[in-house]
Amino acid sequence: MDTLQLVLNGLSIGSILALAAVGLTLTYGILRLSNFAHGDYMTLGAYITWLSNSLGLNIWPSMAIGAFGTIGGMLIAEKLLWQPMRDKRATPTTLIIISIGLALFLRSTVLFIWGSSNQQYDLPVVQAINLTALVGLPDTVPALRIAYYRVVVVVLTILVILGLHFILQNSKIGKAMRAVADNIDLARVSGIDVERVVLWTWVITGSLTAIAGSMYGLITTVRPNMGWFLILPMFASVILGGIGNPYGAIAGAFVIGIAQEVSVTFLGPDYKLGVALFIMVVLLLIRPQGLFKGTM
Repeated sequence: MDTLQLVLNGLSIGSILALAAVGLTLTYGILRLSNFAHGDYMTLGAYITWLSNSLGLNIWPSMAIGAFGTIGGMLIAEKLLWQPMRDKRATPTTLIIISIGLALFLRSTVLFIWGSSNQQYDLPVVQAINLTALVGLPDTVPALRIAYYRVVVVVLTILVILGLHFILQNSKIGKAMRAVADNIDLARVSGIDVERVVLWTWVITGSLTAIAGSMYGLITTVRPNMGWFLILPMFASVILGGIGNPYGAIAGAFVIGIAQEVSVTFLGPDYKLGVALFIMVVLLLIRPQGLFKGTM
C-alpha cells in the first residue's frame, strides 16, 4: 500500500514535469535551443503567482498573471539574446552557456526581489481524499489518501495537455510549428512566417512553464532554487521520450516522476535526482534516440 501511495504522489510530480518538459522539448524542436534557464522560468512563474495571490487575488487568476509574466520574460530574452544569436548562427555550445548564464540571472533576480525564504500560497485547507473509502473498500484495508491539491494538479495537467494537443494538431499555428520543427528551411520557402512561429513557441512554452511552476507551489513551498533542482528531471523526461517529441516528453515525465517517488522506499528522499540521472544515462547507452521518435 505504501508503494501505491508513492505512485499516486509520483503522478502529481510527473504531471508538473510533463508540462515543463513539453515546453523544454518545444524550444529544442523548433528553436534548436537546449534552454537550461527553463527551470528558473518555472520559479519566476511560481513567484509571480505567489505575489498576486499574497495581494488577495484568487489562485487561478494569480496563475494566469504568473503565465503572462513568464511569457514576458521569455519574449524579452528572445529579443535581447536568442534572436541576435540566431542571426549570428551561434553554436549549440554557445547557446547552452548563454542559457546557463540566463538561469543564474533569473535566480539572482528572484533572490534580490523576494529573498531566500520559502513562500506558500494563501489557500484554504482541504482534507485529503480517502481513495479507499471512495471506491467502497472495507475498513480493514489500509487507508490510501491523496492530498486534494495533488488531484487538482493531475486534473489541470490533463486539461492543459488536451488543449495543447488541439493547438498542435488542429490550429494553423500548430501545423506551422510542426513544419518548422521538421525542416525550418523548407517551412520558410513554403511561405511560413518563421519568426511568428518562434514568438508563438515562446508564448506556449511560457504558459506551460509558468503553470508547471505554479502547480509545484500548490503541493510544496515556493523557493528560489525549486526550478534549478527540477531541470535535471525535465531533461531526463525529454531525453526519455525522444528529443523534440511533446507526447514522448509527457510519457517520459510520468515515468521519471513515478520512478523518483517509488525510489524513496529503497534509497530515501535524498537520491531522487540520482534516479532521474540514472534512468537518463541508461537510456542514452541503450537507446540514444529515446523511447519515441523525436518529432512533433
